[in-house]
Amino acid sequence: MPGGESASAGIGSAGLGAAAAEEAERAAARRRERAVSGTLAAGLILEGITVLFVPMAIARIDTDGISGTQLTLLLLLAAALFTTAGLQRRRVGLVAASVLQLAVIATGVLVPAMYFLGLLFTGVWVYLLWVRQEVTRAGTRTAEG
Repeated sequence: MPGGESASAGIGSAGLGAAAAEEAERAAARRRERAVSGTLAAGLILEGITVLFVPMAIARIDTDGISGTQLTLLLLLAAALFTTAGLQRRRVGLVAASVLQLAVIATGVLVPAMYFLGLLFTGVWVYLLWVRQEVTRAGTRTAEG
């Protein structure tokens, strides 16, 4: 019965097609999430590098230089920014990085220009979170059809 065989082959391939489409959508969602996570991580790394430049700025504007406590706090803040950059695929990374934005703004106490840079980086962070939400929402709409 050649006709029966082709009919069952058609049903099997349709089932495989749906499974393949579902797997393709999951793969696309993973790619979107990784792209957004990578962008968030890059922003945090740039922010951490900026924080590492603060001691040089203090050395140039303050005759006393930077204290050991100030240097330690700045190095810990930079390390925290670098660490949270690596955690962007997890919710805790997003929350921790959002909280660290306040600490970066607070470095303005040491160098007043950091108030501006901290607010600038916070604005970029909020924008990137918005982009993440939009990309996720667009992916959900695509999956629904």
